[in-house]
Amino acid sequence: MKYRILFLLILFTNSILAQTYEDGIYLKAKQKFDSYENQHGDFLQTQNANIHYLTWGNPSDIPLIWSHGSFSNGYELLHIAEDLVAAGYYLIALDYYGHGQSSLASEDVSLYHVADDIYFLMNHLNIGKAVIGGWSRGGYISSAFYDAYPEHTLGLILEDGGSVATNLNYHKLDLDSLERLVTSFDVESYIKSDTIFRSEKEAFFSLYDPQDSLAQFQLLAWIKQVGMDEWAVNPNLFELFHHQNSVNILNIILRPTNTPLFAASMAMMEPKIIFRNLNIPILILDPISHQDLFPFEKENENLKLKYPDLITLKKYYDTGHNIHSERPLQFVQDLHDFLKLVKSKFLDQ
Repeated sequence: MKYRILFLLILFTNSILAQTYEDGIYLKAKQKFDSYENQHGDFLQTQNANIHYLTWGNPSDIPLIWSHGSFSNGYELLHIAEDLVAAGYYLIALDYYGHGQSSLASEDVSLYHVADDIYFLMNHLNIGKAVIGGWSRGGYISSAFYDAYPEHTLGLILEDGGSVATNLNYHKLDLDSLERLVTSFDVESYIKSDTIFRSEKEAFFSLYDPQDSLAQFQLLAWIKQVGMDEWAVNPNLFELFHHQNSVNILNIILRPTNTPLFAASMAMMEPKIIFRNLNIPILILDPISHQDLFPFEKENENLKLKYPDLITLKKYYDTGHNIHSERPLQFVQDLHDFLKLVKSKFLDQ
């Protein structure tokens, strides 16, 4: 009996120690997050939503306004933000609807509404022209901005998104092949909006990587309170993207006009039209791999051939969709070289 009591006592002690250890990690992350937000974060109420954004660097440098990818937020460039500042950029990264610390829009909105928010933010920060860039869906937002506000665009940086119509390859498939492909998308692999955690700490540790030695404070930007004692990671984003199931995803591809604006505006965007009278420099960053999410190598090459003096095409072989995380040194170098090009040839136009 005494050995059983001793065993239970050891388990209880270990549980308390583990709880104390986790509390320390969480509180350290909270303190770091609050401190970082005080230094770099801010909010702006636009026509569409309460938008959170981050800034790094000197406002007198060339502004780069960055739009993140789906299910991400403005912190996605955190690990290279200071490197981009050293390269000469004044970096501004916003969270668009429902992402990070930005609210969802109260009405049906599109990627072009995000472009309007970027322009509103530029006016708020007294920025007349900026390099506009983004990753994946953020690349399409960047192209939408150029379409709507060309006179305020110094250049575009498109990281695997925004240079080619997003549904191009899907439309090459017959219906049976397309349906098989869409139903194979593993939507359940994400932490979905209906996953409720009992505390912010619990949600934080659902994302936390114990193999990572860093504080990982930025993970808190993915978490929102959704009830009295309820927290969620990226809540409501599947609804925003109209990605709740394979039927909805198929409708975005085949019947985009019957889907919400946020999904439809990306599906119907045609960069060939947007860039028909191109007069600014574009840096296209194209990752190429066997499982290429956007296999647009040929189309990007054709776009480069059409505008050889304006378009810089950088290919990243054996690289997945997320270049800035997989190849950060080359990413920063390519953005640095692009900035020199913008300054030398296009800034005074």
